[in-house]
Amino acid sequence: MEKLNYALSRYRLGLGLMAGLATLVACPIRAQTAAPDQITSTFTKNFDLQYTSINRAPAGLNGTQQATLPGIPGIDSVPNFSGAYSTPGFSANGQPRSSWLFNTLGNAPAKGGTTTIDAPIVPVALDFRNADGSPRYVKVINGRAITCGISKEPGCKRLLFDPTPFIQPVLDSPVFSDSNYTSSATPTQFADAVQRAEYQGAPDDWHTLLAPSVKTMRTMVIKQDKTCGIGRGLGGSCSYLFALNPDGTCCFFVLLDVNTFVGELFPSTSKFPPDSSTPIGAAEAAGDITTKSVSTFFFPPAYLFIPEKHARPCCIGGFHAFDFESGDASNGNLPRLFVLDYSTWMQPIFRNPTTLDVVGLSHEISETYNDPFAAAFGPDITPFWLSPNGNCQNNLEVGDVIEGLPLQVFPTPMPNGFTYHPQVEALLQWFEFQSPSTALHGAYSYPDEMTLTALSPGPLKPGCVAH
Repeated sequence: MEKLNYALSRYRLGLGLMAGLATLVACPIRAQTAAPDQITSTFTKNFDLQYTSINRAPAGLNGTQQATLPGIPGIDSVPNFSGAYSTPGFSANGQPRSSWLFNTLGNAPAKGGTTTIDAPIVPVALDFRNADGSPRYVKVINGRAITCGISKEPGCKRLLFDPTPFIQPVLDSPVFSDSNYTSSATPTQFADAVQRAEYQGAPDDWHTLLAPSVKTMRTMVIKQDKTCGIGRGLGGSCSYLFALNPDGTCCFFVLLDVNTFVGELFPSTSKFPPDSSTPIGAAEAAGDITTKSVSTFFFPPAYLFIPEKHARPCCIGGFHAFDFESGDASNGNLPRLFVLDYSTWMQPIFRNPTTLDVVGLSHEISETYNDPFAAAFGPDITPFWLSPNGNCQNNLEVGDVIEGLPLQVFPTPMPNGFTYHPQVEALLQWFEFQSPSTALHGAYSYPDEMTLTALSPGPLKPGCVAH
C-alpha cells in the first residue's frame, strides 16, 4: 500500500475522472452463474476518455530564445533541456508568482541537429484470474458470459487478452512513422512536429525523434477481488470488468481498477535491479528499457477506473510517468529515472466519436516530450489554467487542454491505408499566456491550429478562481 500511495501521489493518478458507471452490477463468480462483471460498450457511451500524468526570460521571446537552460541535473535519464518565461500567476498555495520554468525532451533547439531516442514498445498481455488465482474461463449462453467451473467444459474460453494484433498498427501510426506537417520541411513523427511548432527559430535540421523497437511481451496477472459482488447493489469491489468479442473470445475491451493496475505495473521496490515480477520491473531487469529510453507499455484495449463506494468513475486512457530506481557505482550513484507511458488502443466506445486508435498514445507521447518528468522537479509547473473542456490545472500537460474538444483529433492517412486520429496538442505559448503567440502561425494548438484559438482566463488562483 505504501508503494501504491507513493505512485498515486508521485504520478498523480486519479486526475480528470468522469462521473461513473453507477449502473454496473457485480455478483459472485461461481460455476454456471452469469458473470455480471461482463460489460458492453453501452456502459461507456456516456463517457469521454481522459488522461493524466503520474506525479525567466522576458515575455515575447519565442520558444527557441527561451530554451537556454540546462536540463535537470543529477539524474540518470533521457536528454532534456529547460527554459524560462515570465507571466503573472499564482503558486499552488495561492502566492503570487511571475517566474516559471519548463523542461523538454531532447536537446535545445538552438543547437540544431537530430536527437534520436530509444523508444522500446513493451506489449503487455492481461491474464484475468478468479479470486483464488485460478485461470478464468467463460462461455457465452444467450448473450451472457457464464463462468466455467473447469476449462474443459464445452465452449469455455480463457480470459486472456493479447495485445499482438495492435502492435503493428501502432508502429505504422504517425506516432512512430513519418507524415507531412507544416512545421517541418521534411516528413517527421507527430510529437516532433508539435515540438517544432512550439520552437520557432530552430534550425530546419532540429528534430527529436523516437526509434521504436518491439520488446519481449510481458504479462500482467489480475485476480478478481474476492469481495466482487458481495452484498446487494454494487457490493464489494471488482478488480476488472470485461466486454467479450462477438465470438465470445476475450476481449473487445476491459476496465481495470486503477489501484490494482498501478500495483501490478510498477516494481514493488526502488532498488536497482528491480523486482522483476511486474512488467516494468521485468523490462528494466532484462535491459529491454533503459534510463535513456522513452518506453511505451502498450496494452490491448484496457481503460482504468477509480473504485468508489457507489460508483466507478471512468475512464483513464493513458498516463505518462517515470519509474524511480536507485543509483549505484555503475552509474555514478545517480538516481535512475525510467521515462515511460501506459497506453492502449482506443475502441469506438466513448461519447466522443473521434476517440479512436492512437488518440491516447499520441497524447501521452506528446506530453512526455513537453513534460518528461511529470513536473516532479519544479519545471513544468505553470500558472493555473482553465481549458474549454473544463480542466483546471497548473502543469504543462499539453494533451489535457484538448481532450474531449470538438476538434480534438487530426485525422492522418498513413501508407498502410489506415487513417489515424492523433490528438491535437496545446502549445507551450498557451501555457505562457502569450498574446500574440510566438508559435508557428501565431497558433495555440497544433496540428489543427483552430482547435484552440484563445487563451485561458487569468491570472487564476488555485481552483481556477479569478484573481
